[in-house]
Amino acid sequence: MEERKVYLDKHTNLLQLEEHMYPLVEVSQPNVFRNLFRYDEIPKIAFNDRIVPHSMPDEIWITDTTFRDGQQSRAPYSTEQIVTLFDYFHKLGGPNGKIRQSEFFLYSKKDRDAVYKCMERGYQFPEVTSWIRASKKDFQLVKDIGLKETGILVSCSDYHIFYKLKKTRREAMEHYLSVIRECLETGVSPRCHLEDITRSDIYGFVIPFCLELMNLMEEYQIPIKIRVCDTMGYGVNYPGAVIPRSIPGIIYGLRVHAGVPSSLIEFHGHNDFYKAVSNSTTAWLYGASGVNCSLFGIGERTGNTPLEAMVFEYAQIRGTLDGMDTTVISELADYYEKEIGYRVPSRTPFVGRNFNVTRAGIHADGLLKNEEIYNVFDTDKFLNRPPLVAVSNTSGLAGIAHWINCYFRLPREVHVDKSSPLVCAVKEWVDKEYEEGRVTVLTDGELVEVIEELCRKNGWKSPAEPVQEA
Repeated sequence: MEERKVYLDKHTNLLQLEEHMYPLVEVSQPNVFRNLFRYDEIPKIAFNDRIVPHSMPDEIWITDTTFRDGQQSRAPYSTEQIVTLFDYFHKLGGPNGKIRQSEFFLYSKKDRDAVYKCMERGYQFPEVTSWIRASKKDFQLVKDIGLKETGILVSCSDYHIFYKLKKTRREAMEHYLSVIRECLETGVSPRCHLEDITRSDIYGFVIPFCLELMNLMEEYQIPIKIRVCDTMGYGVNYPGAVIPRSIPGIIYGLRVHAGVPSSLIEFHGHNDFYKAVSNSTTAWLYGASGVNCSLFGIGERTGNTPLEAMVFEYAQIRGTLDGMDTTVISELADYYEKEIGYRVPSRTPFVGRNFNVTRAGIHADGLLKNEEIYNVFDTDKFLNRPPLVAVSNTSGLAGIAHWINCYFRLPREVHVDKSSPLVCAVKEWVDKEYEEGRVTVLTDGELVEVIEELCRKNGWKSPAEPVQEA
C-alpha cells in the first residue's frame, strides 16, 4: 500500500498529510439531498460540528458581473453607459486594482462594441473578461477579441446533471472536460462556473471534477479558475454546518482536497435567503481570493452580492481600503438615478437616499451633540454623504438644527443649535403644517423656501450665504 506524502503547507507552516484521492462517485439515481431540500418544506440547515480553519489568502479582491449577471434582470445598458460604468469601476478599484475584473457577454454586436471600447481604455484593472457558451465558435471569438480568460458554465448538482442535461455524472464530467480542453487548445484561460454548487455532491462530484481540472491546468500550463456559484442562495456561513450548504466546507474542500490555489477560487453568491454578503465575506475568510459582485446587487431573482457592500467588507476585515475610492459609490448612485433612470431603494445601505437619514427627534438630538452616536462612520468623508435628518412632526428642534447644518454644509463654528431663532421659527412652521393635517415628510425644497422667507422677513443671515473668511 502506497504511503501518503507528508508536506509543509506554506500558508499555515504546518506539516500536512496528503489526502486520499477522491474518485468520481457514479450514481444511478440523482442525489438531490431530500433530507435538506424538500420542495414542499423550507430548506433545512443541518450541523455536524465539523469545523474547518480560517485561511485568509495573502491577497483578496472583488470581481464584477454588472454587465453579465446584472443585465439578466433589467433592460440592457447602452454601450455608452457600460463604458461610463467601467470608468467608474476603474476609479473605485484604485491604484491597487481591488476591482480586479469585469465580466461581459459577447453575444451581440452591442456587447462586443462595449468590450472593444472598454479595452481601448487601456486599464490594467478591471481586466475585461467574458462569459460564453461552450462552443468552438465562441472560444474563437474570445481569442479574436484578445481576451485572456472566459467563463464557461459547468453545472455540478444532480438537479442539473440528471434533470436538465439528462446525463449521468460521468457523462457530464467527460463533456465538461472536453469543452474545457477545447478552450485550453485556443490558449484561453477557462473560468469554470460550478453552477448550483450548494446542492451538489461535493466529494462525489465537485472535488473529483476539480482534481481533473487541476490535472488539465498542469498539462497545459494555463490557469483554470473555479467559480463557486451559490446559484440559489442556499449557502450558509455557520461553523459546523454540513455540506453542501456550508461555504467554509466547500472552500476548504476545494483548497485542501482538490488542490485549487486560493488565487484561482472565486465565490459568486445570490441573495435568495439574505446571505449573499455574509457568504461572500466567509469565502474570503476561508480561502477564496475573489468574490464576484454586481453593482447595487442588481441580478437575477433577488440579485447578487452588492459590489459596494464588499468594498466596505474588505475595509473591515483588512483594516484598510487599499486605495479604493469609496466616494465613487455615491457618484455611481447619482449616475444610475439621473442617467440610467434606476432608483436605488431608499434604505439600501451606503447608497439609498435614507441610509444615513434619521427621523426620530431623540436620535436627531444625539446627532446634533455628536454624530458618531447615530452614524455608522464618517459618511461625509467616505461617501460625500453627511448624516441627515428628515424633518417631520417628530424631528423636534434638534432635528431641524441638524438638517440646516448638514444641508447647507455649515462649518462647525457657525452651526445653529436648538436655541437659534431661525430653528425655532422653522419649528413653528413645521408644527403648523402637521396640525393642519399633513402626514408626509417635508421635502428639502420646501424647507429651503421657508428658511429663505423667514430670513428675508426677519433680517436674518441666510445659511445659504457663503461664510466670510476671517
